[in-house]
Amino acid sequence: MKYVGEAPQEELATGERSTRNRIARSVLDHGPSTAADLAKRLGLTQAAVRRQLDALVSDDVVEAREQRVYGARTRGRPAKVFALTDCGRDAFDQSYDALAADALRWIAETSGDEAVMAFARARVADQSAPYRVAVDAAAPETRTEALAKALSADGYAATARSAPGPQQGEQLCQHHCPVAHVAEQYPQLCEAETEIFSSLLGTHVQRLATIAHGDGVCTTYIPRSGHPTSQTTDSASASKPGRNPA
Repeated sequence: MKYVGEAPQEELATGERSTRNRIARSVLDHGPSTAADLAKRLGLTQAAVRRQLDALVSDDVVEAREQRVYGARTRGRPAKVFALTDCGRDAFDQSYDALAADALRWIAETSGDEAVMAFARARVADQSAPYRVAVDAAAPETRTEALAKALSADGYAATARSAPGPQQGEQLCQHHCPVAHVAEQYPQLCEAETEIFSSLLGTHVQRLATIAHGDGVCTTYIPRSGHPTSQTTDSASASKPGRNPA
């Protein structure tokens, strides 16, 4: 039997990197998480997770934030959650940001902001074709979950959950956004996506937070019963994301 203390140094380093990658990937897929959440999710001890989180914080891959509390705050200090930094997100897949931003800048300079919005709508309409198939095939009460699964297949690491607090609705959470850096400069990309969610689900939706705006997760509120899309498309696209770091 080989004990950990007897393993070659390079083998130990590889194992450490693998564990850190698993932790970073879990934060990407599930959004800001506590050390306890990560330990349970990955089958590790909290002490091991905290050690790797310290290294990830030092490397500017994740950052610690105060956990957002819904409803009455309980006694004691709120648990820390760990969210990916911009640097951490870069490690996954944002290699074409500069090219995309340059292209949109050229469109804006030559044809105006309206052309950027038209491009954003055309792009998301083309991208959403498989989303519509998934949503149309789902029962009304599972459409948000079906959309989340379709988005996850495209790399958005999306989940659906009941909205916290007294609201009667659901939240669609996208824990990853491949175009977050570009959307920070051109929010039309987020606005067009919000519009298509409203169209797909057949109800008004409200964007509460976006990664591009500096939040930990892109969060869209979907009421359980809403107004027809044709009456609410403008308000859906105009809604402003708020800060929702957790």
